[in-house]
Amino acid sequence: MSETTSAHPTTRRRVGVSSFLLGGVALLLVSMSFAVSVGAVPVPLGTVWSILLNKISPGLIEQTWSQGREAIVWEIRFPRAILAMMVGAGLAMVGASLQSVTRNPLADPHLLGISSGGALGAILALLHTGLFIGLLTVPLLAFLGALGATAIVLGVSRLADAMSADRLVLAGVAVSFIIMAGANVLIFLGDPKATHVVVFWMLGGLGLAQWSQLIYPLVVLVASAAWLLARATELNAMTVGDETASTLGIPAARFRLAVFVAGALITGVMVAFSGIIGFVGLMVPHVARMLVGGDYRRVLPASAFLGAIFLLWADITARTIMAPEDMPIGIVTGLVGGVFFVWLLSRRQA
Repeated sequence: MSETTSAHPTTRRRVGVSSFLLGGVALLLVSMSFAVSVGAVPVPLGTVWSILLNKISPGLIEQTWSQGREAIVWEIRFPRAILAMMVGAGLAMVGASLQSVTRNPLADPHLLGISSGGALGAILALLHTGLFIGLLTVPLLAFLGALGATAIVLGVSRLADAMSADRLVLAGVAVSFIIMAGANVLIFLGDPKATHVVVFWMLGGLGLAQWSQLIYPLVVLVASAAWLLARATELNAMTVGDETASTLGIPAARFRLAVFVAGALITGVMVAFSGIIGFVGLMVPHVARMLVGGDYRRVLPASAFLGAIFLLWADITARTIMAPEDMPIGIVTGLVGGVFFVWLLSRRQA
C-alpha cells in the first residue's frame, strides 16, 4: 500500500513535466509561426508552412506564392526566428545555472562581463579593423572578446584568491565596467558616421541571421546544454551551499568555474550573433521555477523553452511596433526586464 502511495507523486510529477514539455513544444511552434508570418510584409500562416514543407520536400505542394514572398519567409524570417530561439534558450539556461552556482537570484549571463567583452570585439571590427574576413569578422571578434573577458575575470579571481560565489560576482562586475570603458574609448576614436551601426548592435538585433551561420551557435548550444543537463544534480546541490555540495563529493569551487566557462561559451557565441540582449537570463529562470519547481532537471529544459518563446515574441514586438523600421530587440527585453526586476525586488522584500 505504501509503495502504491509513494508512486503516485512520482507519476503525477512525470505527467506534469511531460504535459509542460508538450505544451512548450506546441507554444514554441505557434510562436515561431507568428514570428515568420508577421512583419512589414505579412504572410499568411498557411503560406508559411507551405513554403517550409516545399523546402523540405520539393514538389510536395503546388507553388501558389511569389518568389519574393518565398525569399522573405525562407531567407530572412526563418533564420531570424531560429536564431531568436537559440539565443533565448541559451541565455536562459546560462542564467539558471549561474543563479545556482552563485546562489544569487539576480545573476544573469552578463555577470562575468561576457557581453562587455563581446561588445568590445564587435566595436573593434566595425570601427577599426574592417571586415577583413567578410561577414564573419564581427561574430569572430565578438566571440574572442567574450572569451577574453571571461579569462580576465577568472584570472582576477585567482589572483585575489576570491573564488567564492560573492567575490566572483564582484570580480565580474568590476571587469565589465573596465571593458565597457575601453569599448567607449573605441567608439570615441572611431568614425562618427559609423557609430549608429555600433549603437544598433549594442542594443541587440537578429537581423543579420543567415542559414550559413546558424550552425555555429547551434553546435555550441547543443553541446553546452547537454553538459549542463547532465550536471543538473550537482546544480541542485550547489543551490544549498558549498559545504553541502562538498559533503556530497562535489568540488564546489572547481564545478563553479566549469559552469562559468560553459556559460561564457554559450553567452559569447550568442552575443556574437545577436548583440547584447539583456534580462533574458535574469527573468526566465524565475518564471521556470514558479512553473516546475526548483529541481534543475526540470528548471533547465523549462528555461530553454520559455527563453526561446520569450525572445520570439520580443522580436515580433520589435519588428511590428515601429514597422517598417526594425527596433533593436534589446529595447524590448530591457523594458520588460526592468519591470520584472522591480517586481522581483519587491517580492523578495515582502
